[in-house]
Amino acid sequence: MNGCGSFGADGPDGIGSALRVIDCQTAQGTAHAFDRLFGANGGLLPALTILLTLYVAWMAVGLLTGRARIGLSGLTPRMLTLGAVLTFATSWTAYQSVVWNLLVGAPDQVAGLLLGTHGSATALFGDRLDRLFGAVAEAAQAAQKAQAQDAKGWQPADLLWLSTMLLLLGTAGVLITARIALAALLALGPIFLVLAIFRGTRGLFEGWVKAAVLFAVVPLFSVLIGGGAIIILTPVAENLGSEPTMQQAAAVFLGAAVYCALMTMVLKVAGQLVAGWRLAGAGEERDADRAAPSIATPAPSSSIFMPSAQSASHPGQDERVRALTAAIASAPTAQGVISAAGVGSAGRASERVVVAPVAPASNVVALRPMTSAAPRASALGRSIAGASRPR
Repeated sequence: MNGCGSFGADGPDGIGSALRVIDCQTAQGTAHAFDRLFGANGGLLPALTILLTLYVAWMAVGLLTGRARIGLSGLTPRMLTLGAVLTFATSWTAYQSVVWNLLVGAPDQVAGLLLGTHGSATALFGDRLDRLFGAVAEAAQAAQKAQAQDAKGWQPADLLWLSTMLLLLGTAGVLITARIALAALLALGPIFLVLAIFRGTRGLFEGWVKAAVLFAVVPLFSVLIGGGAIIILTPVAENLGSEPTMQQAAAVFLGAAVYCALMTMVLKVAGQLVAGWRLAGAGEERDADRAAPSIATPAPSSSIFMPSAQSASHPGQDERVRALTAAIASAPTAQGVISAAGVGSAGRASERVVVAPVAPASNVVALRPMTSAAPRASALGRSIAGASRPR
């Protein structure tokens, strides 16, 4: 890490230089951590070999014994996942070119395209913030020298110093912290990539991806949202002069407080975006149960006749069917749902008899109860034949 600069005894020269030093040191630290984990002499390389061997052996045993029914459509994604994990977990070149550049470099480039700048948009944001911070700090020093020694209460210098603290807190508390947290996640990235192979630990990989994306988009929103606040505050801070008034100091303090609120909103917005993101295949519930057809059983020992449109046009036939229905209802075994199809013509509509209590009607003639089954069947046949006879 000797190629990167370091902070002096008095701290960094500014926020822009601090961001450049942090970016350089985190990149080298991530490369060093990758080499320690899965490099040529990595400590976890034997463990990775054992895990992959067990994974392939378990899959082969399942296929040979028939316990695992995996077709070509299911085997191909597994092999592609295994190959991608081996590539990114054992090659720093592939890991840096894809994972590191996608999470660190891509948001910076997107911000640069939106702002129309050449180079790093984050570095330009830091330089503009240094300019604002320097103007507010100089005005605070001038106001402190100009104020009386026995001054009491809040003075313009006090508000200006609080403004500088808010500017530093909003930047260091969000932007620099997000860069350091993202570097720590990327340093442990190869371990979580290996965990993506196994179904039981795939949730840890998904959590790592969401956390990495969260800290990757925070600098993007910080540059876009905070850049507008800096552009508005810079002219106000540069016009403070050597003796700023209380009104001017209050305006700068209010602007710094708004800047801190915007940086807090950046974290909330990024968290909401990541919380609503679902990886491919994550959170999908597969239900193999099929809904069985439900059959409603009405109450026993009751009947009601529901005539169709065709039967309503033949009143004589309707009376005969009602008589038949009343006879069936008086029998001790009549219950459930009775469906009587039309007899005598293939095109005649079906009649549905639903069991339900019915009050006696004047046009309903009940059949006489019979003691034997043969006379009852004969009477039932004659009733059906009379109902189907054309009029």
